[in-house]
Amino acid sequence: MERTFAIIKPDAFAAGSAGKILARIYAEGFTVVGIKKLYMSKVEAEGFYYVHKERPFFGELTDFMSSGPCIVMVMEAAGAILKWRDLMGATNPAEAAEGTMRKEFGSNIGENATHGSDAPETAAFEIPYFFSGLELL
Repeated sequence: MERTFAIIKPDAFAAGSAGKILARIYAEGFTVVGIKKLYMSKVEAEGFYYVHKERPFFGELTDFMSSGPCIVMVMEAAGAILKWRDLMGATNPAEAAEGTMRKEFGSNIGENATHGSDAPETAAFEIPYFFSGLELL
């Protein structure tokens, strides 16, 4: 089993889509081993997205991620990282395939409903950013 990190972003949370996204996660065979609702501070968002620090969208991204509550979670499944990436769809909802989370719940490239680790190394940073080992069941 592989673990991945996921976020239901503030736009999806505000739209009331968090429950639908969670239901889909379970329906697709993921096991949620850690989950929290939180309100990320600007500083926490900057630390989490530090890899994008030099990109022009960094300020907009961290403003958005600290604009409202979100749900962070650790999910487990065989091939969880790729499986979640496929279920999320393309970063830009306009380019995402039908049936993907971002196509259904995202509104634009900046407000695209979900986040997921893109590699084992990324998951290794993202999971402990929000969860201690004792919180993962």
